Amino acid sequence: MIIAVDGPTASGKGTIAKALAAHFGLPHLDTGLLYRAVGRQVMINGGDPDNPDDATLGCAFPESLLDDPTLRSEETGGLASRVSIHPEVRATLLERQQAFAHQPGGAVLDGRDIGTVIAPEADVKLFVTASVEARAQRRYLEMRERGEAVTIAAIKADLEARDERDRNRTQAPLRPAPDAILLDTSHLDRAAAIELAISRIEEMR
Repeated sequence: MIIAVDGPTASGKGTIAKALAAHFGLPHLDTGLLYRAVGRQVMINGGDPDNPDDATLGCAFPESLLDDPTLRSEETGGLASRVSIHPEVRATLLERQQAFAHQPGGAVLDGRDIGTVIAPEADVKLFVTASVEARAQRRYLEMRERGEAVTIAAIKADLEARDERDRNRTQAPLRPAPDAILLDTSHLDRAAAIELAISRIEEMR
């Protein structure tokens, strides 16, 4: 069984995807982490994430970089959004993601184009969304727990900028697949969102 989980930043898709993988006994891939690694590698190279040539060179990141905790930072998340608009980067990472999806037994993948590009034949497609206000509040609390000095206004502006880039890029824009199950987590806590996702998939099965 292949489960595709898509959605914007801080919608809860990653949390839901991990829980689904554990519940159904499937391997999980956070595809956004690949783009974060590319963005981080571009900066290590001294390149420009808005330059397609520099961004493509960043795709040659070492596997060990995926374990770097700085990939989870807001700064690296912004870099991921910038490098992901380049068709060359998306094409380079496409085969890697599709190979993971089609491994024996299936998998759970979360990102922004899993159900539309990476695995359009997925058995289950979820599109997880939430209001920008709810997402900003969640991200604010996460960053405060890590000791980062941030404001909700700054986080909201960053999320809106990322949404704009993701929805309007020419290749693989952020949008739900026509047959995706829509989950709005704006007013759901972690446990409720996971429970709803599992119940919807169980209904389909």
